[in-house]
Amino acid sequence: MTETPLAGIRILDLTRVLAGPFCTMMLSDLGAEVIKVENPAVGDETRHFKTPGREGESPYFMAINRNKKSLAIDFTKPEGAAAVKALAAKSDVVIEAMRTGTMDRYGLGYDDLKESLPGLIYCSISGYGRTGPLKDRGGYDPVAQAEVGLMALTGEADGPPMRVGVSLFDVMAGQYAAQAILAALFARGRTGKGQSIDVPIYDSSLSVILPYHARYLVEGIDETRVGNSSLVAQPLGVFEAADGQILLTIAGDALFVKFCRTAINRPDLLEDDRFANNAARVTNREALKVVLDAIFSSDTAENWLERLRAAGIPAGPIRTTGQALDSYETQARGLVLQAPHASEGTVPVVRSPLAFSGTPVRAPVGAPLLGQHSEEVLQQTLGYTATEVAALISNGVVRAPK
Repeated sequence: MTETPLAGIRILDLTRVLAGPFCTMMLSDLGAEVIKVENPAVGDETRHFKTPGREGESPYFMAINRNKKSLAIDFTKPEGAAAVKALAAKSDVVIEAMRTGTMDRYGLGYDDLKESLPGLIYCSISGYGRTGPLKDRGGYDPVAQAEVGLMALTGEADGPPMRVGVSLFDVMAGQYAAQAILAALFARGRTGKGQSIDVPIYDSSLSVILPYHARYLVEGIDETRVGNSSLVAQPLGVFEAADGQILLTIAGDALFVKFCRTAINRPDLLEDDRFANNAARVTNREALKVVLDAIFSSDTAENWLERLRAAGIPAGPIRTTGQALDSYETQARGLVLQAPHASEGTVPVVRSPLAFSGTPVRAPVGAPLLGQHSEEVLQQTLGYTATEVAALISNGVVRAPK
């Protein structure tokens, strides 16, 4: 059987909620063994993110914790900290997302580990970095959206700033962390040395919208809200068909020519000075929307999308999340798979978007139950006896399913 890209790599995951777990999910998809350390009393907070009355596991938790092993252990107690430190010694990567100083308090910080483990890669996801005047401030996605300017860019021009409906910056911080860990593993392959990695949510959030900060950096002008429209390319936005809305994206004059001549059969628009080039269309975007809404209102969204796609014009329907999962595109790409799960039988998961010709990603396994692998990890990885594990369970340091 062909090995996965990260076969043989062990990740000790001391993160929770979204940014860190998203990072380790990506690494687990690539074949790394991820041991997720959880509070034995309550586990990761997202285990409790579910609608009132739902029985069984949290869909939120299951979505981002596939392919992982759950070790439920209290590292605030000496016996727990000793076990986690021993696991670090047997791991390639430690990743944590605690408040600054928390890991040092229990002897699990990078400075505590690096002397005896020179090859260890230690990644910290934090709000504002592990150094500097903001190191003690926590990081939260909605706050980052407000602070870095994303909310100011989102919403209708005459409406209030709006938060993006998903925790985009937590996900991006997780992706940056995964990228950094992969680079550090590559560097270690050359040098034999590990290193520490600091991924602040604020820094990564600011970098995500760098193209929209460029105007201020270069010209001193703040971007403003334009709803679903754009100040850099037109026509771009939501347009009204006879029975619904479609999203159209045309960036560039050549594509606009093709759009007018082939897709909507209106070559006369090319002779209108208001729409002669992209700059003119941006200036006259409201007038252009009126013209295009009138054109699109003559037929259904489905028929227009068929014509636009046939002409090679980027356009799509505006769907709910459920409609997206049920869509032809999702089914055609085989993006939803069934993964085996310890208590649910099987659970649907959105597979990894990565595809390799020689080292495929791992077939998904459902997220673990709280403490599902506690005994396995302690006995098989660390060499604890069954009696020692039973004592830890009896003392409340470790949790294992009954």
